[in-house]
Amino acid sequence: MFGIFKNLLGPKQDLSEVVAQGAIILDVRTVGEFQQGHGKPSKNIPLDKLGQNIEKIKKWDKPVITCCASGMRSASAASTLKSHGIEAYNGGSWQAAHALVR
Repeated sequence: MFGIFKNLLGPKQDLSEVVAQGAIILDVRTVGEFQQGHGKPSKNIPLDKLGQNIEKIKKWDKPVITCCASGMRSASAASTLKSHGIEAYNGGSWQAAHALVR
């Protein structure tokens, strides 16, 4: 059972080098969730709005580390971004992703 979740979230990866390259942390939680707490610096584009913001994200011209509450939505977001040619990584929860930039 846990193997299913592990496969959905993807393998654990050291993202410190990606952060060193100037990666942008993209929080894909809802606006309300984001307003209740988020790490700085980060950008918020809810998962359901991701598709309509692909060109904007491409213009950032930086790797993207996605995050959310648990890592499920961020895994989906990273997959979507990769399918559009954007270098993207699932950072898991927003707390874990922001621990990378401290």
